[in-house]
Amino acid sequence: MFNNYIIANHRIRLTGPVSDAVKAGLRGFAPFVVEPETEADCAATILTGVDIQLPAQLEQLTEFDFDEGDARCTFYRNAERYYFTIESDKQPTLILSSSRNDLSHIEMNAEEGVNPSFLRFGLWFAVNMALSQHLTTAVHTSVIVCHGEAVMFLGESGTGKSTHTRLWRETIEGATLLNDDSPFIGINDGKVVAYGSPWSGKTPCYKAESYPLRAIVRLSQAPHNAIRRLRGAQAMGALLPSLPPAFAYDGRLEEAMIDVLSAVLSKVPVYHLECLPDTAAAQLSHDTVFGL
Repeated sequence: MFNNYIIANHRIRLTGPVSDAVKAGLRGFAPFVVEPETEADCAATILTGVDIQLPAQLEQLTEFDFDEGDARCTFYRNAERYYFTIESDKQPTLILSSSRNDLSHIEMNAEEGVNPSFLRFGLWFAVNMALSQHLTTAVHTSVIVCHGEAVMFLGESGTGKSTHTRLWRETIEGATLLNDDSPFIGINDGKVVAYGSPWSGKTPCYKAESYPLRAIVRLSQAPHNAIRRLRGAQAMGALLPSLPPAFAYDGRLEEAMIDVLSAVLSKVPVYHLECLPDTAAAQLSHDTVFGL
């Protein structure tokens, strides 16, 4: 049994006992379901229900808390494979694994009844591993659509990304939200494109839509509103922290992220907005980004 999904213009096949992500409790996947095609057309095949045993000898790359499920995530590798685990005292451990030489086939031990939060994040990690080989990645950002183009707002948690995009929707006629936490960016026909995704944090905004990326804006709180364009290393430094952080601990995956960054920054301007949480800040960023 299998189901296909189009995420960031790439076909993802989910097979095994948890092939239906919507039935497994991930309603955000519903808009991304498509009719099955041949496996050769898939950027990634994720096989669930696999009995995965962690080898005794593994190199731990990084670990971090998974607050949504009161759990701990760990990323490992050995000479042949990557392993990623989500562990909790209250739930069975979720494990996924792939060959280091082929990120298009990923195994996962998820069975029916798997914790939906674990499954959601495990799939996010798996899809990012696969799409990293296609100049495509998720970005921790809130993204608005206006005048037929997308604008991404980056910043540390609590900076006010969601507040700023809400102010756009309240202030700028026609502005709508594409995704509030983890959209994707990729290169399509030489253009940088922003994609909605099945992952949108606490805001249920799951849109199977895509738009040319007009600009990237990194936010920081300030007692005033001011915006300036970033270039070179400053622009890269503004975007890099918002890409999948675990990938920075593996050379191949880090290189893939740098390739995406280079492609994006060669075509899309990056700005730094120091701002108050007010409509004037939204108007300033809008007028700057669209040259008004």
